[in-house]
Amino acid sequence: MNLVIGCGYVGRRVAQHWRVQGKRVAALTRGRSAELSAAGIEPVNGDVLDPASLKQLPVGETVLYAVGMDRSTGRSFRDVYVEGLRNVLDALPPPGRLIYVSSTSVYGQANGEEVDEESPTEPREANGQVVLEAERLLRSRVPEAIILRFAGIYGPGRIMRRAAIEKGEPLVGDAEKWLNLIHVDDGVQAVLAAEDRGKKGETYLISDDEPVRRRDFYTELAALLKAPPALFEALPPGSPPPPHEGGNRRAVNQRMRTALGVTLKHPSYRVGLSKTV
Repeated sequence: MNLVIGCGYVGRRVAQHWRVQGKRVAALTRGRSAELSAAGIEPVNGDVLDPASLKQLPVGETVLYAVGMDRSTGRSFRDVYVEGLRNVLDALPPPGRLIYVSSTSVYGQANGEEVDEESPTEPREANGQVVLEAERLLRSRVPEAIILRFAGIYGPGRIMRRAAIEKGEPLVGDAEKWLNLIHVDDGVQAVLAAEDRGKKGETYLISDDEPVRRRDFYTELAALLKAPPALFEALPPGSPPPPHEGGNRRAVNQRMRTALGVTLKHPSYRVGLSKTV
């Protein structure tokens, strides 16, 4: 049996691929049992923030941990990413393989530098610091876990700032900073490749082949949506910068392509947006 903890945008798609492969799949859920059962996924009722609910976690040949932030819980980012992970690790029977979905927010580079798996992880933003803390907790408890540091995930039903672009609203921030992206279908492909070919204890950066400046990405998006041209405006003087303004780096995906053997279906934002929009 394979187990998904965090059966959301990425996790649900991975579970569906496993089912197509004929594998038995279970998923932790806080209230979607009927929906999962209808998809052939065995629901395991529980919540990463409730240790008592995790006592029945099954043994997983492969476990995908892809928990994201759900603001409806009223809990902090650290509660979800660090304490939730700790609760699961306390309860989880040792899996054959544990694949953990992390984030490129662990990098703090701010001058457009290239980053890869060996680059320093010194995040400036609070959320990135929490994500790095979670990675370190995982490494201390399950050193053989495979960590996938995802760039910004987009795809059907999930395109950053789409509503603002359609309305012609200006985007606040530096239009020349870099975005690092991965289409959800390629992200799923990377998870499956990590299951098949990933080296235990390794970290892989999951991003497409072409980092893009915000101006170019949103200009392309506006054109595809037949919306007004993308507009940008600087932060008002004295205003604290939003969290996304702290980073500015370009992700290098060579290890993903060579060691995992991933061939991207959407190697750039141009391909991904044209197919998605």
